[in-house]
Amino acid sequence: FKIHEPSTVSEAVDMLAHYGDRATVYAGGTELLLIMKEGLVHYPHLVNIKTIPKLNQISLEADANRLRIGTLVTHRQLEKAKIVREHIPLLSEAAAWIGNLRVRIVGTIGGNLCFADPHSDPATLLLACGASLELSGVDCTRTVSVDKFFVGLLETAKEEHEVLTGVTVPTQTLGTVGSYMRFCVHERPTATVAAILHLKDGFIDSARIALGSVGPTPVRITRAEELLQGERPNDELYVAAAKCAPDATDAVDDIYGSVEYKRHLAQVLTYRGLVRALRKRGGGNGVGES
Repeated sequence: FKIHEPSTVSEAVDMLAHYGDRATVYAGGTELLLIMKEGLVHYPHLVNIKTIPKLNQISLEADANRLRIGTLVTHRQLEKAKIVREHIPLLSEAAAWIGNLRVRIVGTIGGNLCFADPHSDPATLLLACGASLELSGVDCTRTVSVDKFFVGLLETAKEEHEVLTGVTVPTQTLGTVGSYMRFCVHERPTATVAAILHLKDGFIDSARIALGSVGPTPVRITRAEELLQGERPNDELYVAAAKCAPDATDAVDDIYGSVEYKRHLAQVLTYRGLVRALRKRGGGNGVGES
């Protein structure tokens, strides 16, 4: 294969449009190079976006209400960056669980999301956070919510000629609590649950709960979100919300477990995630591994 090194996003987009399905974006390469070595895919042309300046930066936007993460930001950067720890601490803490140290140093947030591995840690958490993705194409730049980005197994809403340039995540505001739970036997998790709750006057004003790693794509547990909204936090409420998790999942049988096992894990992790998140009203870590 041939590696192309564009100096701008527009140049990268033009290369992808020119070579079509014979080309793909090369960033960290932790996923791409592995499947190429296995002979599962072959691209005669790799467009190396690591040569494009400023795609590895993290910055605050909109009066500190959003954090913009460049597509080339590595998992290690997310884990260690002060700006992430201060404004979205859960994202920093969860990044420390991804793969191993070598993967975190090389792997990028953009590569992880575009590969759409069903066992992606960032995908579940960003779905709960209400993040959005910036995609640059030939004619325009568009924004897609994480809710609509993952459309199937290893499949996203990104067009062949588009480049993911950044991820925008709402920052944590006063009254917001969250947790990220994962069950892991292999290097990749069997099940993950992320919960982001906003509390007001002792009640749950809003809730976003995401379930991942059990099916082809991460999903929202919308029935649980509806049950929680407007209620005062209590254990009975957590149990009822957690019972909604098995029905929300599109679990599949694989080497990580059976459908029944994953449905069980979804319920257990949802309950534990809600307990952990709401305990943070008094401080504490919101990330856990069972």
